[in-house]
Amino acid sequence: MQLRMTNQREIILRELKKSKAHLAADELYDLVKKIMPRISLATVYRNLEILSEAGLIGKLEISGRQKRFDFDVSDHDHIYCTVCHRVDNLNIERKGMDSEQLGAEVGYTITGYRVEIIGICPDCQKKGKKMEKKQ
Repeated sequence: MQLRMTNQREIILRELKKSKAHLAADELYDLVKKIMPRISLATVYRNLEILSEAGLIGKLEISGRQKRFDFDVSDHDHIYCTVCHRVDNLNIERKGMDSEQLGAEVGYTITGYRVEIIGICPDCQKKGKKMEKKQ
């Protein structure tokens, strides 16, 4: 199936790429609305799903939180801040992982995998230390 690249999709892709972040649909909507004031959140969300299904962007569903979208579709993992919900790329060495063997032990055929790391980002750590000093 050939995906038609509409003006809306081009703007959504451009704004996602320009942000260099893992944005939720509503965050991207706020950016796109500045360019296309009449666009709806539902339109942005629908187009993000279409772009994701077409493999043009990545869709992150981290710990049951709001979906986030990633312009970088290469194989990579993410780290998630449990305080501010920021998501950053994380480069994990995958050479030693034998996903086929892991799947075989429980009868699965592996089609892909992702590693989810959670923690507290540097900004939230700094804020936490400032709060401690005030007390």
